[in-house]
Amino acid sequence: MAGIKTTRRERIKKGIRKHLAGSTERPRLSVFRSNKGIYAQVIDDTTGKTLASASSLSKDFVAAGNKVEQSKAVGKLVAEKAVAAGISKVVFDRNGYLYHGRVKSLAEGAREGGLDF
Repeated sequence: MAGIKTTRRERIKKGIRKHLAGSTERPRLSVFRSNKGIYAQVIDDTTGKTLASASSLSKDFVAAGNKVEQSKAVGKLVAEKAVAAGISKVVFDRNGYLYHGRVKSLAEGAREGGLDF
């Protein structure tokens, strides 16, 4: 059974996704946060394909610093991959999480990496 926090986040997530969808010209930058790591995907919702992704637990990521610093590095990494794929504008999907801490740090890193949202 899902916990109270998970149920609350799922409800908030549905409300966000009502107003937010990734298109071919502006894909969706989706964030997932776990206790151990943070994950980011650039998704084209019209085709249902992931165009770029990065994670703090992936093999090409070198972990350094605390979780907030790692989140910023993941944001920069996903931005580099997206720019290499020809994507410069995205819509940010915080996925039900508060725009604070690790989620905010990932967004700032993605902006520094060259994404516009």
